[in-house]
This record gives sequence, structure tokens and C-alpha cells, in this order.
Amino acid sequence: MGRLIALLALLAGLGAAAPPGAAQDARAAVEAFVARLADVRIADLVIRQTLTLYHPDGRHPHSTGEQQVFFKLPRRQRVEQTVEGRREVRLAVGDQAWIRQADGKTYEVPAGGRGSDRTHLLVPFRRSAADLLAEWRALGVRDDVTHTTRVGGRAVTVIGARPGEHDTPAVWLDAERGVLRFITRERLPKGPGVVDVAFSEHRPLPGGFHFPYRQEAFVDGKLVVLITVRSVAVNTNLPDALFDPGALARER
Repeated sequence: MGRLIALLALLAGLGAAAPPGAAQDARAAVEAFVARLADVRIADLVIRQTLTLYHPDGRHPHSTGEQQVFFKLPRRQRVEQTVEGRREVRLAVGDQAWIRQADGKTYEVPAGGRGSDRTHLLVPFRRSAADLLAEWRALGVRDDVTHTTRVGGRAVTVIGARPGEHDTPAVWLDAERGVLRFITRERLPKGPGVVDVAFSEHRPLPGGFHFPYRQEAFVDGKLVVLITVRSVAVNTNLPDALFDPGALARER
């Protein structure tokens, strides 16, 4: 399932020339969001959440599990997941990642494979607007195409897609709450597909940073994963050993 919703594919530029100023609009929207976070002091997060996997029809739950996500800035993350009694640990440090399976086997994930990690989209601290836009461009999102829409009565900037384009790589950005949707084209086990990850039910954390307590991943319009956050703890002084791949391989 992690492979199913991984951000892997790069998208070549498509379509007609963008209207003048579109790139500036995208940069201005991201700069406004990053500026709001300038005084927020978050060093780490501990997230406890429930995971629900769905049948291919997107309507019926297939299985459920629990996750604990440990995130430490700048780019360290550990996900401990138990689904149907099977425990798996995924570790990401910078651009490298490892998985420890339920049988104790630990292996490194090929470069670029982030699995189902979306926390880096939600915690943009210590990165500039230029950094974020560069990351999004690498995932196929054009920053020379933008438009505005409304979600729940709030103005949202859509970067990468024109009005009416629903399967084009794009970021939906709320200047206060952050990323609301992230849409990409992916090479999935069954062939190319459109992956749409939606973030909602935002709640403020210390410093005014908002975190979504509901996350949904769709493939070609069908729900495949639902994450419901139960709690978020901030600045717990997580030990570095949690993110040591050598220690992960030695765990019992």
C-alpha cells in the first residue's frame, strides 16, 4: 500500500502557455504561507493515528491498523505501523529510507521511495518558498499555472492546474492552514494513475501552526487510505536513536 501512494513520477510540462504573472502568483502564495511560520518553533512531532485501508472499489474498508509517526526536523521520520497484528517500521533520514518488516528483516528502500510519507508536506519548517516550489516541481507540479478557488468558504490557491483540471499534478494551498490537497501522476503496480491526497479537519498547534486530523488518499478517484489522527504532541525532545538505521536493524 505504501508503494501505491508513493510520490515517484515526474511530469513533463504540458498545455498552452501560462498567463503572465502565474509563476509570481505561486511564489507569492507560498512566501505568504512560509512567512506565517517564521516564528513557529517546532523541533519534533509525535503523531498517533488510526489507519484504514479500503478495497479497490473505494467504498468498503479492508483492514485497519494503528500508526505512530515520529518526526524530527529537519528531515528525520520514523513510522511504526501495526495492521492486522503485523508490525512494520519505516525510517526516513534525508533522501534515504529503510523498512523493518514484521519478520525482522530490514532493508533499504531504493532512492526516491518515500513510501506513504506525507509529513514532509505538512511540516514545511526550515525551508524557503523556493525550496518548497522546487520540491513540488520535482513531483510534476507546474508553478507557472495557478488559479484561486474556495474550499469551505476559504480562499485557496491552486498551483499547477487550471480551473476544471482534476487530474493534473497540483498543490492546493491555504495561506493559513497549508496544503489541503496534493495531486500527482504515479507509476503504480497496475499502471499509471492519479493520486490525490486530501488534508482536512485542521487544528491549531502551539504557535498557530495548523495540523490536519484527517487525511485521505485516492487513486483514480477511489479512496484507498483513510488516516484519522488521534493526538499530536509537539517538542517532546525525541532521542536521535529513534532515527538510527543501524539500531533499527538490531531491534528485536
